[in-house]
Amino acid sequence: MLRKQIFYVTSERLWACQWRRGELTAIASFEPGRDGLTAFANYLAQHGRVPAFLIADLVEEDFQRQLLPHVTGRAGRDLLARRVAQAFRDTPYRTALQQGRDEEGRRDDRVLLTALTNPALLATWIDVIEQQQTPLAGVYSATLLWADLLDELRLGYQHLLLVSEHSAGMRQIYFHDGALKFSRLVQANGQSADPAMIAAETARTRQFLNSSHFLAREEILHTVVITPAEAIERLSAACADRSDLYYHFEPIEAAAEKLGMDDAPPLADGLLLHWLAEEQPPSHYPLGEKGRYFRFWQIRVALYASSAVVGAACLIWTVANLIHYAVATSHSKDLAVETRHYDQSYARSMSDMPPAMDKTINMKAAVTIDQMVARQGPWPLAMMNMVSDALERSPQIRLTQLEWRANVPGSHPVTETTMNPMAATSAALVAPQSSLLLGIPKAPPQVLRLQAEVLVDQNEYRNVLMAMSQFTSELARKPRMEVQVEQLPFDVRPNVKLSGKAGAPGAMTERARFTLNLAWQP
Repeated sequence: MLRKQIFYVTSERLWACQWRRGELTAIASFEPGRDGLTAFANYLAQHGRVPAFLIADLVEEDFQRQLLPHVTGRAGRDLLARRVAQAFRDTPYRTALQQGRDEEGRRDDRVLLTALTNPALLATWIDVIEQQQTPLAGVYSATLLWADLLDELRLGYQHLLLVSEHSAGMRQIYFHDGALKFSRLVQANGQSADPAMIAAETARTRQFLNSSHFLAREEILHTVVITPAEAIERLSAACADRSDLYYHFEPIEAAAEKLGMDDAPPLADGLLLHWLAEEQPPSHYPLGEKGRYFRFWQIRVALYASSAVVGAACLIWTVANLIHYAVATSHSKDLAVETRHYDQSYARSMSDMPPAMDKTINMKAAVTIDQMVARQGPWPLAMMNMVSDALERSPQIRLTQLEWRANVPGSHPVTETTMNPMAATSAALVAPQSSLLLGIPKAPPQVLRLQAEVLVDQNEYRNVLMAMSQFTSELARKPRMEVQVEQLPFDVRPNVKLSGKAGAPGAMTERARFTLNLAWQP
């Protein structure tokens, strides 16, 4: 996010800052009166609908520690929501922080409930933000931001009291083992906190922590004061160590360097503002309807981003097509040049040759017809292969005679004259023949009259019929083949009288022969 608006709210005024390209600039401040709210509305209208982040640094901030049953999932979230709503009914700016589990008993969850107890101080500013439809990204507590910054500052004391000077006053935050427990803001009435004030307020806070059982009397409270380097000598003279209280002074310049800032701010507000603008953590408090314009902004940015991606993809696709078009055009030109070269070579070659008897298209047609006749002509080889294959499976069958012809409907019988038209004495004697006889436009049906005999011992009539039936079945299995029995090896009709003598020599010489008519469609 290149541009952001950071608002820092105290009980006395609101400071507006702009974040652009990694730099934070203070622009204006506004008081909570009518004139200040009007000026703030004009400011929002001038700076456009840029996402806004609001930090609340208020005295009216409460903290409660509770032990809750260890419940996970949705039930645990509902339990936290109910407890924080019961603890702080009059403010929407409330939240719960889980801080580990108790070490004894049933090991309940340690939970810190915190809220801004005077929402009216924020409501006036947030209403103006909503009226101007400024995207409100989050509302933050200055105390909770310090809790997020603790790891960045690398302060690892068990009992830590962090003291920092803000525009709203001096803030003291107590941490136990890195977990936030308590915070208080001491207002300085518009003046910087002096060393005597820091020492006195720290002693009061130490006494409060003892009475609240945050730490025992013999335990040491390490107080870290974040202040400019030039003020450390003056503060160290006024803040003397005790047996239960040690002072540590952290230069604000060193803290700014740990956060990656180029220049150190005069007050600790600048540390919070810079870290919030740089990291953009989730809102500390739920926004509800107050955050709808920020959700609209996110949707609009997502649509712009997706449109940019689609536009870039279309641009790349268009450029790729243009490149392919240029390459194809270049190839087309090369092919055209090559075509002209071959045409010229062909013309030169043909100029030396005698005139052709026929046109090229007729020659092509003749070649096509020749190939068609060679492929679809009525040649007997295919039927002969089928018969040969059936004979291999029927060893008792022996062929005696074959008659093959192409069966064209309406054609004249095949004679010597029709097979050789030049044998006729005149053109009038030549009968017209169908083009199917040549396989044009398709292969004609073929018929084959087959005579064969069965090689079996004498008087085995049943074996004769079985051998003939097997041979007939083998032929009928061929694709597009029809088989008709014209003559059986012997007459088995019931009205025919049997004659002869079984077992006599030559009794089955004539009867073992049979005739089949085969019709095949190529």
